[in-house]
Amino acid sequence: MRTIPGRTPQELLEDRISKRQARLAVVGLGYVGLPLAVEMARAGFAVVGIDRDERKVQGVNAARSYIGDIADEELAAVRDEDRLVATTDYAAIRTVDAVSICVPTPLSKMRDPDISFIVAAAEEIAAQLHPGLLVVLESTTYPGTTREVILPRLSRDGQRVGVDFFLAFSPERVDPGNVDFKVHNTPKIVGGVTPECTALAVSLYDQFIERVLPVSSPESAEMVKLLENTFRSVNIGLVNEVAIMCDKLRLDVWEVIEAAASKPFGFMPFFPGPGLGGHCIPIDPLYLSWKLRTLNYQARFIELASDVNTHMPEFVVTKLSDRLNDRSKCLRGSRIMVLGAAYKRDVSDMRESPALDIIRLLHEKGSTVVYHDPYVERLDLEGTVMESVALTDEVLAAQDAVIVVTDHACFDYDRIVDRSSLVMDTRNAARRVKAGREKIVKL
Repeated sequence: MRTIPGRTPQELLEDRISKRQARLAVVGLGYVGLPLAVEMARAGFAVVGIDRDERKVQGVNAARSYIGDIADEELAAVRDEDRLVATTDYAAIRTVDAVSICVPTPLSKMRDPDISFIVAAAEEIAAQLHPGLLVVLESTTYPGTTREVILPRLSRDGQRVGVDFFLAFSPERVDPGNVDFKVHNTPKIVGGVTPECTALAVSLYDQFIERVLPVSSPESAEMVKLLENTFRSVNIGLVNEVAIMCDKLRLDVWEVIEAAASKPFGFMPFFPGPGLGGHCIPIDPLYLSWKLRTLNYQARFIELASDVNTHMPEFVVTKLSDRLNDRSKCLRGSRIMVLGAAYKRDVSDMRESPALDIIRLLHEKGSTVVYHDPYVERLDLEGTVMESVALTDEVLAAQDAVIVVTDHACFDYDRIVDRSSLVMDTRNAARRVKAGREKIVKL
């Protein structure tokens, strides 16, 4: 940003943002970063996407989307107008006014937060820092990351936050596959390190998001995202345990939930399943739990819910084994098809998918396992590559059991039940099937 005598960096940036003349950068072009970059470009901003993955950079520049929520046509529209370009070179930050960090935040092998991608991005941005730059972290992380990890790196050469540069946290709220809520109509939470930082970040997001809500600090904004996903994790853990209890009581958990949901107040239905998947719900609460352990506090609800949810694949396999035993069969030597490998319906995302654990457990029990998923052509299970098989009548009939792990909308459950010997339905996907219900084993 060029300086103008008598005007502060904040005033200059506010003016450029309001006129949509600001140049923006998005670091990380995954399922969070690419939709954000496209939405910024749609609003009229010039955007540069930065990613170390050359394939993603080439895809963006060729208008070939690799993200299910962004169609090639949407990407082509902003590329044709030269509103969005991608690069692997962080030097591009020298030419922009604001940068959003959308890098992965996985767990380490010890199930502790791995913020190495955030650290690497912060170091690269610090090397290109210039007066008036606004930096917004969107990657989900534990409370304190923005202030404790990014701020020291940006200010180590004497640059003053809220004066020379601006720093805020605004959690991503992407829900892959959701056709109703996208970047532009999902409310945005923003918390800056200083009031000036908050004001600038709000001003930026106001340009392309319908509703922006400021909070008092980056720590509050970081906690908001963790609360959202902890709420879901804990309630899913509760209903998964209810499913186990209903199984022991010989009750239909789906009937119980549906009846309870008739109450117009005081109850919100959650639904059991074969385990948690995706990048957010199985992982984000553990970021909060880890942070609290550093403060000598045990987040008991989080850890108990995680334990219940983590063991659901074992419950599924054990229940299937019991039903096969009823038919004088055992898992060892049985032919099992896993129907659906993605972590949720109608997406291709495999991260933390319970299908991986179910397939692993079945292999350990000596089963012959195949899978079918129209969104996942192949998967790598600890070095063993499997390819999706065709969902033909012959393949279904050849299986001793089919496990519905992911309830894709394209599946014909009437045909699946009709052609199969036994169907373990972990999603209540076959609830409308009328013929052959004696073959269905519910979770």
